[in-house]
Amino acid sequence: MIGNNRCLGGFLVGIFLTGIYNASAVEVYTTAAMEGKNGTDLTLRCTFRTNAPIGKLLTVSWNFRPQAGGSDEYVFYYHDEPYPPESGRFKGRAVWSGDVSRKDASITIRDLKFTDNGTFYCHVKNPPDVYGTVGEIHLRVVQKVSMSEFYILGVAIGGATAAIIILVAITASIQYCRKRRRENELSRYGEDSTDGKKMEEEHQEQGFIQASHCPGWCGQY
Repeated sequence: MIGNNRCLGGFLVGIFLTGIYNASAVEVYTTAAMEGKNGTDLTLRCTFRTNAPIGKLLTVSWNFRPQAGGSDEYVFYYHDEPYPPESGRFKGRAVWSGDVSRKDASITIRDLKFTDNGTFYCHVKNPPDVYGTVGEIHLRVVQKVSMSEFYILGVAIGGATAAIIILVAITASIQYCRKRRRENELSRYGEDSTDGKKMEEEHQEQGFIQASHCPGWCGQY
């Protein structure tokens, strides 16, 4: 009797261990942190690995926990087909972007808002693989630079560049004018000096000529 009980117990343990072995864990892979610009669309990538065949029992659940705190919020659900949210902050904004046949459970959030700052959770279950890791994505929404801001920035840079060019041109012109004026003054001074020397030489020459033609008594006066 005891031997039969031992055999039965070993059989049950074998079945239990076989069940545990067959029910492997689903491994979920996501990017730890992502950054998106407000007003744009962002795809939250979530892939998985499972040992069980992918069938109609596979489910994908996405939840969201706001950075400001509070309870988790429903984002998206997939079970044989996508079920987008019909209420809440992600209504009309969360769309299916995955392909379970390729082990892809990604979704896209449209028109990102600053209130989307927080953590997104991706859960995948594929019976008998119902346990495993949960994918987490910490999302940070940043300010989007608009075209008008780009235009203003371009005008500011262009204006500053033009001002610098004009200032350099004015400085160069002033230096050129000063140089020309200095050259003219030196040239004019040189001409005056030459003329003075010529006149002095002419006067000396005329005085010598007069002295040579003057009688002896001219020198007394």
